[in-house]
Amino acid sequence: MNNKHFSIHGTGLGLRRSMLRELQDLPIDPVNQVNFWEVAPENWINVGGNYGKKFRKLTEQFPFICHGLSLSIGGPSPLDEAFVHRLKHFMQTHQIRCYSEHLSYCSDDGHLYDLLPIPFTAEAVHYVADRIKRVQDILAQRIALENVSYYAAPGQEMTEIDFLNAVLQEADCDLLLDVNNIYVNSINHGYDAESFLQQIPAERIRYIHIAGHYNEADDLIVDTHGSDVIDPVWQLLENTYQRFGVIPTLLERDFNIPPLAELMTEVNTIHQLQSKWRVQVGDHLQHG
Repeated sequence: MNNKHFSIHGTGLGLRRSMLRELQDLPIDPVNQVNFWEVAPENWINVGGNYGKKFRKLTEQFPFICHGLSLSIGGPSPLDEAFVHRLKHFMQTHQIRCYSEHLSYCSDDGHLYDLLPIPFTAEAVHYVADRIKRVQDILAQRIALENVSYYAAPGQEMTEIDFLNAVLQEADCDLLLDVNNIYVNSINHGYDAESFLQQIPAERIRYIHIAGHYNEADDLIVDTHGSDVIDPVWQLLENTYQRFGVIPTLLERDFNIPPLAELMTEVNTIHQLQSKWRVQVGDHLQHG
């Protein structure tokens, strides 16, 4: 895959306000650095004062991307176009490289504070794709939708991968490929993670998420982003690089956040895997 497709490169980390004081101690060695940062725009739009100044300083120094929480792209309520316009201004102000959201919904006459599954139906494909296209028209750029973890599939008429690919095709948008979510769903819904990965359209992948989760039972995993990444998920990331080439990859950690120095251990694991697969498959892997 040609790296010119990507607006970012290397390894990223989700920025949390608790990290701001620690950032001045980031290692100087470029191998250990975070190449790009991701923020939820809802947490930073209109933030002023000391936090606002620190954030602006960071966006002037590092590449940033946005991963939204509240767009509710599959929700029944009207699309919040006022928010999208605020988002556009925020991205322009801070030179944000790209915007992604969850292929799910989180509102119905009010915010539901959870990411709920969109029915895997042809009707839902058309509905969601139209809303994605409207967001892209306002922002004047393509956005990326994330394959999400889910625990029930109400009204299912097609498989998850077929639904995902149909939305990407009809909306002509990109994919935020969450490797951990593939693993979580493969356990919870009894499908083969490798088979799912093989059906992903390479040209749609904008960047990758990787995270930890919680084992509720042998056949139930909860996607918490609150623990270290486990070996099978690291292996799935390697398999992703092997198949698609080295793609920008971001570590998510939303709960039980350790000191930044500890998080850098996993960031550096991503660096190491990327270096390994650059040597083995190169940065310009061609797909048949």
